[in-house]
Amino acid sequence: MTIQPVDPADVPAGGRSYAQGALVEGASRVLYISGQVPETADGHIPAGFADQCRLAWRNVCSVLAGADMTVANLAKVTVFLSDRKYREENARIRDEVLGDHRPALTVIVTDIWSEDWLLEIEAVAVA
Repeated sequence: MTIQPVDPADVPAGGRSYAQGALVEGASRVLYISGQVPETADGHIPAGFADQCRLAWRNVCSVLAGADMTVANLAKVTVFLSDRKYREENARIRDEVLGDHRPALTVIVTDIWSEDWLLEIEAVAVA
């Protein structure tokens, strides 16, 4: 199975940790990851954005691990931010988590279910 970034020359270039598209070939399993929020299993929610972002990504990684996958299996990621002021910090932490992997990505600024959550991350992974 391969996930290849797709960045046609006639659209704006993708970023450091995302591509305009992700071509999946040879996959036999698809994992749809529900929106992961910045909350621990016992209900703890960190106060700051960076800690919340890292926790939401840890939760994504836990779901991936439960399906014997890693961030390298991510084909599509959607991040919901509670405020556009978190855009740069979100991108920096996403870069830390994804490394060289570049899935398709959408970032949406919107209200989020709980006012305590500053973001939510959903994804699709393939293997």
